[in-house]
Amino acid sequence: MSGLIALLDDVAAIAKVAASSIDDVIGQAAKAGSKAAGAVIDDAAVSPKYVQGFEASRELPIIWRITKGSLKNKLVFLLPAGLILSNFAPWAIAPLLMLGGCYLCFEGAEKVAHAFGLSHGHEAYPGDDKTPDDPAHLEEEKAAGAIKTDFILSAEIMTISLAAIPQSNFWMEAATLATVAVMITVVVYGSVALIVKMDDVGLAMANGGRFGLTRSVGRALVLGMPGFLKTLTVIGTAAMLWVGGSIIVHGLEELGFSGLGHLIHDAAYSVAHLVPAAIEGATEWFAKAAMDGVFGLALGLVLIPIGEKIVTPIWRSLFSRKAA
Repeated sequence: MSGLIALLDDVAAIAKVAASSIDDVIGQAAKAGSKAAGAVIDDAAVSPKYVQGFEASRELPIIWRITKGSLKNKLVFLLPAGLILSNFAPWAIAPLLMLGGCYLCFEGAEKVAHAFGLSHGHEAYPGDDKTPDDPAHLEEEKAAGAIKTDFILSAEIMTISLAAIPQSNFWMEAATLATVAVMITVVVYGSVALIVKMDDVGLAMANGGRFGLTRSVGRALVLGMPGFLKTLTVIGTAAMLWVGGSIIVHGLEELGFSGLGHLIHDAAYSVAHLVPAAIEGATEWFAKAAMDGVFGLALGLVLIPIGEKIVTPIWRSLFSRKAA
């Protein structure tokens, strides 16, 4: 009997350790995932366009297909690559993170410039305007394009998350990064599914609601969704510039160029002391985020010619050859 009690005590102790480890993984995953907010919001803002033009009955199946592709991107390709970097080439994480930050700044600045008519954005290129006659083929093509775009954003999300995870053993890092991958994918594509179907819900409420209030809410949803999507795009762009700019500023500090970081920190500190003490912390955070975003926008505007004239044509050429 005493042996059985001892065994049960050992099992209970192991269960406590396991539960503690799970709590640590979830806590670290939530913290790491929050660092990738800019890319996550942009991912959610960009994805709905891939189901535009399809029948309502095909929208959720397409989103599910993209969701599975996103999980494959993160868990099959990017997770092992991130763990290899973390354990065998940790020195490469900061440069890759800065490269990803430059990409976020470029994407955000390009959207801003395009809104003011100063950039062509991701304009169509020869052969891009060919629409397949077969709806199934079009669906496959759209889903494949969405998964390719997701790979780029997922790479940025996973790199940011990896850099935010405290140093620990291999399995803890793997579990945390896998949790981040699943959590973010569920949040992004769950949100996309809700956004895409919200106008259908509103239409059903407007046409079939038993009460006047229900029909009014339904009409408001239908009329409000275009504005909501535009607002989400603006928020996503601002978040991209903020995160991209902060990544570059922090990376420069790690490389020994701390002047810009100190300048932004001191300016934000000064702004915070112009307001009541109760909101100093929040004001300092917003001021720093705004200055990081302005720097990200300036850097992105510089990168636009390089991206549009050099990088994008090469990228499109490579994928055009693959498609051929």
